[in-house]
Order: sequence, then C-alpha cells, then structure tokens
Amino acid sequence: MSPRKRKTHSAPQLAATFDAIDAVITRVKPKLAELGSKASRASLLDDLQHLAILGETFSGQRSRTDLATDLTDSLDREGIHLWNTSGLICQGLEGDEERTLFAALRFAAFRLIEAGIEQDPDDEVLINMLQLASKTGAALSECGRGDAAMSVLGCAAKFEEQLRNSDDRSNDANERTKARAVIHYFSSRMLAAWKDGNDAIAEFMLEKTTESDNHRLDLVSPADREMLASRILGIGKEILKASSRVSADGLVPPADAKRAQDAVKWIQRAFTLIEKMEDTDSAGVVDLKRSTLRSLARAYYMSSSIDLENLSRAEATLQELIASIENAPHNTEANPEHQQLRWMRVAVLKKRNASEASILAALRSIVEHANFTESEITDILQELRTFQHHALISEVLNLCMKLALARVPAIGSDIVDRLLLALLSHCSRDSDHARALHDIEAACSCITESEYELSKTPAMACLTVLWKFGDRLYQSKVWSQAADWFLLGTHRAFASISEITSPKCLRKAALCYLEQREYARAVHTIQRCPKGKASTYYLTFLAALYQGLEDEAIAAIVDMANAADFDRKMLLLATQLAHESDSKGVLLSALEALLRTVHSHGPMDSDSEAILLVRCILRLVIRLRKECQLDAERLSLSLALIKHFKTAVGLAKSAIAGKKGPVLAKDISWLWRTAYNVAVQSCSEGQLDESQIADLFDSACELADTYASIEIANTDTTVNLCVARAAFASVSARVFALRNSSAADGEKREVLDNIHRVKKIIKGKNVPDPEVPEVLEMVRTCQIFEVEIYCAQQTWDKVLEVVMATDAAASSLTMFEAIADLVVQFSLLGYEDNICLVNLNIQWSEHDCPVTVVYAVLEAILHCCLDRGIMSVEKFARWLRAICTILLSRNSQADRKKAIAYAEQALTVMEDPDNSGESYPMDERHWLLSTAYNTGVECLASSQLNEAKRWFEVSTVICRFVPDGARQSERISETYQKLLAQYGPE
Repeated sequence: MSPRKRKTHSAPQLAATFDAIDAVITRVKPKLAELGSKASRASLLDDLQHLAILGETFSGQRSRTDLATDLTDSLDREGIHLWNTSGLICQGLEGDEERTLFAALRFAAFRLIEAGIEQDPDDEVLINMLQLASKTGAALSECGRGDAAMSVLGCAAKFEEQLRNSDDRSNDANERTKARAVIHYFSSRMLAAWKDGNDAIAEFMLEKTTESDNHRLDLVSPADREMLASRILGIGKEILKASSRVSADGLVPPADAKRAQDAVKWIQRAFTLIEKMEDTDSAGVVDLKRSTLRSLARAYYMSSSIDLENLSRAEATLQELIASIENAPHNTEANPEHQQLRWMRVAVLKKRNASEASILAALRSIVEHANFTESEITDILQELRTFQHHALISEVLNLCMKLALARVPAIGSDIVDRLLLALLSHCSRDSDHARALHDIEAACSCITESEYELSKTPAMACLTVLWKFGDRLYQSKVWSQAADWFLLGTHRAFASISEITSPKCLRKAALCYLEQREYARAVHTIQRCPKGKASTYYLTFLAALYQGLEDEAIAAIVDMANAADFDRKMLLLATQLAHESDSKGVLLSALEALLRTVHSHGPMDSDSEAILLVRCILRLVIRLRKECQLDAERLSLSLALIKHFKTAVGLAKSAIAGKKGPVLAKDISWLWRTAYNVAVQSCSEGQLDESQIADLFDSACELADTYASIEIANTDTTVNLCVARAAFASVSARVFALRNSSAADGEKREVLDNIHRVKKIIKGKNVPDPEVPEVLEMVRTCQIFEVEIYCAQQTWDKVLEVVMATDAAASSLTMFEAIADLVVQFSLLGYEDNICLVNLNIQWSEHDCPVTVVYAVLEAILHCCLDRGIMSVEKFARWLRAICTILLSRNSQADRKKAIAYAEQALTVMEDPDNSGESYPMDERHWLLSTAYNTGVECLASSQLNEAKRWFEVSTVICRFVPDGARQSERISETYQKLLAQYGPE
C-alpha cells in the first residue's frame, strides 16, 4: 500500500490511522516468513494485536467521515490476505501457540476487512462478514481470549441484525447462505458465551439456534448441522465432565447430579439435530450419533438421582447404541469404546436393580466381545466381585473359561489359569454346595475336553484353594462337604501334578469320611490311595480302629512302621487314638512299633522319652497278662515282657553312658523292681520255662546294677542284695534248664561262663551284715553248680580245682555234702546207698567219674571239715567209710596205711567228748569194726604184721563203742593170737 493512492479529500485523522496500519502491515509480512523464531513470533503477535486495534479504530473513524474508496479497498485486500495466510500458515498445527497465532491473524484480518466494507453493504457482504465474525469469535474463544471474542461477536450481532432486517429475498441459494451464516453466528456466540461462563447467553443462543419454529436448520447443509450438533454436544460433554465424580457405591453428589441434568438438555438438543440427518449415512454422522448417545446415556445415569426415569432412558439409549454398533456392517469388535458402552449398560442395570437375567445378558455381551487381554479380564473379575448372585458369577466365569480356552494359542495360558482360580475362589463362597461343585466340575471338564493342560504352578494354586476351603469345612465339622472339595483335586484337569497331589486329596477325603462315620466310603477312598505309603496305612489303621477291627488295626500299624516314608508322628497319633479307644491290643502294637523306631529310624528325641515309652509298654503288657484268660495269649505276652525288659536294659545303660542317670533314676528304679517282681511271680506261675525265667532275672539284675551305679541311688541298701538275688536266680534257672535238656557242650560252657560271671557279681556287692550269710550261701550254691556241670562234662580236674579252691571257713557242711553227693553219683563204686547224699534231685545217666577223683574229692572235703571244725559226725562217718573203701579196694601198702590212719581218726572222733551231742552212727561203728578186723586178718595172712597189729588194735578199741563190745574184744584178741601163732614168724 502506498500513500500515493490516497485521495486528497480524505480526513487527516483517518489518513494517519491508515498510515499506521500500513506501517504495521509492512512489519508483519516479513515476520510471517520467520515463524520458527520464538522472539519473532512474540513480536508478530504484538503487531497483529496492534493491527486489530488500528483496524477497529479505522472503522470507528470511518463512520464519522467520508470514506475514501481507495483506502477501503486497500484494507479489504490486506485483510483478505491475512485471512488466507492464517489458513495456510497454521494448517495442521494443534499447539496452544499455534492456535493463539491463528486467532490473532484472523482477528487482525477481520478488523481490516471490517474497516474496508461499504457503508451500506448488501446481503451478500453481510453474510460474508457474519461468517467471518463467527469464525473469528470462535477462534478467539478457543484460545481463551473471551473479551476479544465477545467484541467480534458483538459486531457479528450487528451484521445479523442488518441481515435480518433486510428485505432482500432474491433466491433460495441466498436464503441458504444466510441461514448458514446465522447458524454459524449463533453457534459461535453460544460457544463463546459458555466458555466465558455466561450460561444464560449460551442457553439463549442454544434456543435461538434450535427453536422448533426456526426453518433455518432446514436450509443449511448436513455438514453445517453436523458442525452445530458437534458444538452443542461438546458443551454438553464439558458440563458432564465437570460432574463425573462417582463414589465407590455408585452414588453421585447432588451438585454433580444437577450439572449432569443440565448436560442432558444440551446433549438431547444435539441428538435432535443428528436425528434429522438420518438420511445421511456418512461415517462422521454415524460416529457423532454414537458419541451423542454415549454421552446422553452417561448424563442420564449421572442425573438419575434427581430423575429416576433417567435410568430407564439411559438403558434404552445404551440398548439402541449397542444394537447400532453390533448391527453395523463394518463393526470393529476390538474398539474399546464399544466395550465401555457395554460396561455402562451393566452399571445402569445394577443401579436400577434389574433382573439377574438382564444383567447376565449384559455381561455375556461383554465377555463374548472381549479380546481377553489382562486388563479386560481384570475388569471382568473386579466387576463380578460387586455382585451377590452366585449363579450369575459362576455362569459368566464358565463362559469366560470356555471362550478363553478356544483362544489359548493367541491369548496365552495365563488367562485360563487366572479365570479358573477366580472361579474356584468364588465357588468356595457359594452357600449352595451342590451348585458350587457342579460349577467347578463343569469348568474342569471344559479344560479336559479342550485338551488343555494346566501347568504345575497354577494347578497347585487351584488345589491350594480347594484344600483351604476343604480344611475350613473340616474344622467346622461339615465332613461330607469337605470330602467333596478334596475329591475335586483328583480331577484330570490337574493331571500335571496329580502324581503328587491326588494321594493327598484322597487321604484328606478318606479322613473326612472317617469323621462322618461313613466307613464304607472311607475304605473305598483309601483303596484308591497309593500302596506302600505310611500315610495310607495310617488311614487304614483309623478305619479299622473306628470299626473295632483290632487285628486289621495292628497289621496297619506294622505296615506303617515299615513303610519307606514313615513318620514317627503318625505312630504317636496312632498311640494316642488307641489309648483313647481303650483298645489295649492296638495300643500295645502302636507302642511296640514306636519303640522299634529307636533302632530303625534313629534315636528318640531323648533317652527319657524312650524309657518312658518302655515303661508304658511294660505297664500295658503286665495289665494285659492279668486280664488274659487264654494260656497261649498269656505266654505270648510273657515273652513280650522278656523282650521289652531287655530293651529297657539297653536304654538304661545308654542313659547312664550319656550322663543322664540322675534324671532317669526314678524310671530305672521302677524298671528293675518291676522286672524282679515279674520274674519272681513267673516262678510260681509255672508257665515259662527256666531259660525264660532266667532272662527275666537277668534283666532285673542288669537294671538294678545300672540303678546302683547312679550316685543318688547309693543310699538304697537293698539294691545290691537284689542284684545278687537276681543274678543267682538267673543262673539257678539256667542250671535247672540244663538239667532238663540234652544240652550240648556249647550250652554247658555258656552256663559255666554265666556261673563265673554271677559269682563275680555276688562277691562284688556290698550288702548289710544281716544279709551276708545269704550272699555266702549263693556263692556256695554257684560252686555246687560248677561241680555239677564239670561232672556232666567229665572235666574231673576242674572238679578238683573247685574243691581245692573252696574256702571251708566260708563254706557250709551242706555244700560239701552236695559236692560229695555229685562226685559219688558219678563214681563206679555203687555205694551210693551207704553215703548220705543231699537230695538235689539230680538225674544223670553217666557214671564215669574215676575212683581217684572221687577219693581225692572226698579226702579234700574230709580234711577241710577236720581242719575247720565244721564236721558233722554222721556225715564224717559216711565219707570216711567211702574213703576207706576206695583205699582198701586198691590194696596197696600205702593205701592201707592211709585207710588205717582214717580208721584211727574215726576212733579219735568217737572218743572226742565234744561229740557227745552227736554220736557216731552205730552201723558205721559195726562197719568200721568188721573192716578193721577183716583187714587185720588179711594183713596178718600176708605177713604184714605191723599193719595187722594196727588194724587189730583199732578193732579192739572200736569194741568199746559197740554193744557187747567186751565179749567181741575178747574174741578179737583170741583170734588175733591164733592168727599170729599161725601166720607169725617162725
């Protein structure tokens, strides 16, 4: 623009304004080419604002003066240039800065074009200016320049008024253009007023735009009506967005509900406009209609607390919208907005308490159109948690399972695992047990039918849910239902871990049936469990115990203890149950099996527990022996006692070795006393043989000896005596057993070793003085037993050793008599009837003892008696007779000298005044008299004069101690003289 074009008659003020505009335009044009610089853009915005102000000033000055045509044309051209430039420069730009620049360009362009219009414009110019003003106001309003927008739209109001008052009705095309411009003006004025917070003007403009008697809408194109509907819908959405607060329970605050009700009016007007465009099937109109219906449904829902009918309207709106989506020829199932509509329908149905069938249908629609992503499944599961209709939830979850299984290759297996776990968790809360089982079985069957295999981790998670709820029912004593839940774990759907988990499920179910007293079902379930498992045998034990089948229960305990996976806790539980049931046989079997674990499965937790267990077993066996009526069972229990006492011996010794003696002293004391009493009682019962009784006394001896080794037990003076008694009783029983059997040499040696051991035990115990004689007698008897066995073994030198080692001072006459009895019994003499034998009831068949041994034994015994003054005259006479018989039978000079010496010793005994209380046996006197006389005769005949003299002297002396001795003495003397004369030296 150049000043040369100005008219000379133009007002100076107007010209100055024009020059200022020209200067600004000159600065603006280069800057439009440098929009990349922020500094340049800021300066440009300032210039455009200044240019708009100058343009508005020019318009005001022009109204007060004549207008130069060349100036207005120039301003109009420059304004049009800026308007077109705004469209080119800002095309596709969406940022705030771009929108601000766009609005500034249009604002400046509008003011220049406004300054360049004619004073009396025609309708075409007015329509064009109205359209420009509407667009400029909309741009300014959109970037937040409300004041400028209202200023521009104020100008537009004048243009609209002039256009309304115009009488130009030239043609229909002009009417359509005018209607379009007015519609644009009203909508822009409406949008600007609403953004400026002037709701009254916005609603007023809404009414003017959409009033029913207004035919403008019929004149505008579908695109214009679509634009108008979009603007109205946009305002409705913004109002609805401000009222979108919904609490967790679905309630909307009253203020928000009121705003939502206001939004309904705007959105309804938008929908009314769209309905009039039903003859248009463009994608834009279809999408706009759906967006309007979606917003309208939400507005109805949000405002339903004010108007309850809005819930029904919301439902109807959603039904229509969803139907239009599903019936569309190019329906895109993956569109998340469509799923949102279905979710909104569910929310509406829930709020209006619709029927379960309606809600189910809505949920089925969501599931059937889902892509089964993680987020979608999460939404479905979270929504289902808000319902209380168990059947509805189960059906939806089963449907999800079925559809997910069909898409497993595409969606992965995690979705199926998650759905199954959710179904199990839900069914565990269902009060209808049969329905819950049916739903779970249906889901599991669906898995197996689709040949899908659960991996181990999710399968275990599902089984954990089943077990947890089953355990809860078990604790609540709803055993039959608990069993059903446990058995669900054996379904083929969990085949990936069935080898590990199915036995556990079966055992849990069997235990439930046992508690329910359904023994047939329990046994059938147990039979399905793996064989050879300790837990299976434990259940078998329970079933047998509860049914009173003692033999089966005992067998189950034995099998359980021998199983590879045996756990001692099972035996402890079995023991407790057997005790509670008062089944003594089962209890004994359980205790014995538990005791066997000491050796087979490692030591017990402590020696005290082991000894306590043995005590319990022994008490129980003793009690059973008392109650038992059958000899066979009683014998079996007696043998069990022997075995357990031997076990007690080992445990007691182990405790002492482990320095736990003082702690267990009381228990060990009970054990040895019980063992001793049982052994003594068994002697009188006569049921056990001697070796078994010996075992009992051996146990009592070892237990008592162990107890005596404890320091705190040393004050008990009876313990040592009982140790000696038990040891002696044991060896006595073994000797008796040996007598009554055809024992081999090995057994005899064992008994001999036992005798030697017992002698050491007895001699090593310190007993109170009153009990010393008893202890000595035990030792003597052991020596007799030694001689007896040596005789049986024909070990004669050992017999002599025993006799020689015998301490006569500590021995009794009875002991020597017994030894002599044994020796003579085994001799070849045959004088047993003439020797005073101790009645020991000895029945030996051999008689192989050499005479020399008999003689040596008798001689040694006789000497011991004489030396220690413990002689019995009667016994002495018998032994002397035997010795003399042996000596005389040898008939050697040395033997005869010994024999006469013994005869002379007999005379000494007869003459001893201390023996007055016990006379020498008369038959022995006569025997000694006749033997001396006869031996003298024989010696005289063999010219053994000195020996003969001594024998005759002995016989003469003996005559003093026999009846009619004087006469017999005379006869002997006469006979001696005659024989001496006959056989004496010549």
